[in-house]
Amino acid sequence: MGNQLDRITHLNYSELPTGDPSGIEKDELRVGVAYFFSDEEEELDDRSQSDNYKDQSPSKDGHVVINEIEYSAFCCQECIFSKLRENEDLNIYSVKTLLTMSKPGDLLELVANDQPPHWAIYDRNDQVIHLHKGEIRKDSLFEISNGRLGRIVNNRYRYRPLPADLVMQNASGHLGLSSGEICWTNSESFAAWCRFGKREFKAGGEIHTTEQQYFLKVHLSENNVHTLVFHSLEDLIRERRKVDASGILKELSLVNGKE
Repeated sequence: MGNQLDRITHLNYSELPTGDPSGIEKDELRVGVAYFFSDEEEELDDRSQSDNYKDQSPSKDGHVVINEIEYSAFCCQECIFSKLRENEDLNIYSVKTLLTMSKPGDLLELVANDQPPHWAIYDRNDQVIHLHKGEIRKDSLFEISNGRLGRIVNNRYRYRPLPADLVMQNASGHLGLSSGEICWTNSESFAAWCRFGKREFKAGGEIHTTEQQYFLKVHLSENNVHTLVFHSLEDLIRERRKVDASGILKELSLVNGKE
């Protein structure tokens, strides 16, 4: 398997099969591959940490708690994504602290107010591999953070993760790709694909059918939960990130105003 994985990972990208390099997909694959320029990838914020979190104060152990919109997502009846404070530690940490907690293959999330989060795969020695400005690149986490705080989000998605060495091979095998060579529209989709190896994270990675529906529950408060419906995971991710950046729900895709 290792030799086959090496051969696939180092192919010219135009020669890659529709399936993911991990080779673990069992479902029938879509015929043909669509490539998209990452025109939605956010700019890394230039604001300082004090600007973004000036009203926040660290707790005793040094982490910071900020107000964030909470979500849960389902494919049919199965929960595939959860960002709920009651179920998860949503504390965020300085880059220096985050690096002491991280190991190769970890999913990292950098957060700031009124912006979509920036996701990356941790490599080693403060280096991360991520999608930024339409390019897969390796950078120092200190340099790209620009004052943002962050967390490890390995368990945000409920899919079974790949072994760490395959996560790193997925990430490093795409370094240098840019523009029309890539098929992810944001940093989260790329980093999650590296860790889980599921084609659903790719733009155009799954067929839109009436049977296959995704539901995103936006938990605005305890008694105010909006439910949105989508036909692909990629569309769900893009909409959720827009909500993170603006706080505005796309009412056209609203299923239930309140529950």
